[in-house]
This record gives sequence, structure tokens and C-alpha cells, in this order.
Amino acid sequence: MYASNHHDDLVNSMTGGLAPSPPPFKGSRRLHPDGRPVGTFRDELRCISTTRNAITVLVALLTPVLLIWITLASHSHIVLIAVIPAMALAQNRLFILHHEAAHRLLFPNRRANDRIGINLIGCLMFGTGSHGYRLAHIEHHRDEFGPREPDFLLYSRYPITSKSMRRKLIRDVIGISAFRILRPRFKRLDNTKHRNRTYRFLLGQVSIAATFGFVGHLRLYFFLWLLPWVVVYQPLNRLRAIAEHGGMTRSSDRRRTSHHVRQSLLARLLLVPCNVGYHLAHHVDTTVPMRNLRHLHTALVEDGYVQNLEWPNYRTLWKVQRSGSVEPDSQQEIRI
Repeated sequence: MYASNHHDDLVNSMTGGLAPSPPPFKGSRRLHPDGRPVGTFRDELRCISTTRNAITVLVALLTPVLLIWITLASHSHIVLIAVIPAMALAQNRLFILHHEAAHRLLFPNRRANDRIGINLIGCLMFGTGSHGYRLAHIEHHRDEFGPREPDFLLYSRYPITSKSMRRKLIRDVIGISAFRILRPRFKRLDNTKHRNRTYRFLLGQVSIAATFGFVGHLRLYFFLWLLPWVVVYQPLNRLRAIAEHGGMTRSSDRRRTSHHVRQSLLARLLLVPCNVGYHLAHHVDTTVPMRNLRHLHTALVEDGYVQNLEWPNYRTLWKVQRSGSVEPDSQQEIRI
């Protein structure tokens, strides 16, 4: 009971700075009152496109190879510098596909889903290639901002001051955030299960480094794989994460736990590939695969669930999150 009360105090004091208070939704022909799709509409949304997803995965895996080839073929330091952020964008796309696989939505065949999305892509993206991320992510969806929320501190305390936001992004860019992510991997090595996961993590990264070394360019592992993940992917991941849940709060109403931001082509290319930007729809029903999230979002808008809670763009949301001066009662005016 004490632990529960303590967490309630944390939720009340550290979250909700940007959470709206939308009126109840009574449901519609296509949607339950909580926004989940109904009947045949639900069944249509849950279909996974194996062929299209296979192409998406193949392109995502080949993109880093193409970027490395461009770098080697150019013999140019300018190209090398330009490829670093491009590689981080490629890594971001791979992580989103890993996220899709964690929901068992990348491929309908579970073995293919896990072999490719969890074991392979998860290992490439500085993970262990195991189900650890899936298990933690389940807690995120089961009770956003709840006592077992893995990213509670990442999403809380918004809006913050511009100085505080700048400090967070600087920590990302100079590698402190990456260090904090990797450091626990090398602790508790006396625990067999944790040690085995660390071995899997090392095997993945050593394999990538060995591939660079095999073609005679080991140092490019550090410049074209590790560096992009450390200095570019980390702030990119933070900006995406706080655009999803920053300033929201614990609630059974997903409109109070997750933002929705109007999607532009540029945002989908750079920040939220594979429709992950339709994040409110994703939290309304986690069984809807990435290709159908836009259709669910359209229904949420047309049937009156979203109402006027859609942010016009990411820039506006980030500006409010770093203002440190927004009152919850002003949310409806901001989100026109």
C-alpha cells in the first residue's frame, strides 16, 4: 500500500503538465468508447502484410550497407560527415522495426517475426537479440506511467525550461546518455542470466565490427556505426519519445497518456518512420500493425475520439514542452 501511495504521489507531482481533460467518448459504429476498433473493422486493421513488410525490412537492412559503400567509394571526409546523421536515421528505422516485432506485428509467422525482428535487428541495434525489450515494453503499454513503467523519468516533469531541455540534449549529443544505456550491461556479471545477455550484446557488436574489419575498414565501425548511435540517435530518440508521452499522465483514457501529432512527409522520413508517429492510435490498440495505424487514426478523428487534441506539428509540441510555463487549462487553445 505504501509503495502504491508513493507512486501515486510521483504521478501527481511529476506528470500531467500537458495532459488534456477530454470529454467522454460514447463510441461509434467502428469504435468502442475507449477507441478500440469494433468487429469487421478491427479484423481488417489486424491484417499483417508479409510481402510489404519483408521489403521494408530488406531495405532497412541494406540502407546501412549502402551508406557504407557510398562512404568508401567517395574517399571524402565531407561525405563521411554527412553519412553519420544518415546512418542514425537508418538506425532509428531499424529500431522502429524492432519495436514492431516486439508487438509480434512484423510478420504473422512468430518464428520469422522473432528471428528477424528480435534476434537479428534487436542485436544490431545495441540490444541482446533477446526478449528483454519486449517484456519491458509490455509494461509500458499495460499501464503508462504506472509503477512498472520503464521510461517514467523520460516522460515526466514536462513542460520544462529551455535550459533544462538544452541540458538533456547536450547530454545526448556528447555521449552521456549512450554511456548510461550501456553501463548496466557490464554490471551484475555475477548473475548468469544477465551475463549471458551481455555476451549476446557483445557478440552482436563484435560481429558488426568484424564485418568492417573483414573489408579492411575496422575504424569505420566506430565512425559509421557506434558514433551515429551515440551522438545522433540518442537525441533523435529523446525527441521522438517526448513527442509520444512527454507531459502526459497515468490514465485509462489513452488521450491523456499519449500525444498525437499531425504527420508530415518530412517527419515520417526523419523522425517517425513506419507510421510510428500515429502513436495515440498505437496505444489505443496495440494489435494494429504499423501499416494500418493511419486507418485507425482516421477513424479516431472522423468518429470524434481525437477531437481537437492533435498537435499541428512536432516543432509546436517541442516548443511547448520546453517553455516551462504552460498551464494545463490552456491546452485546448494550443492544439488547434
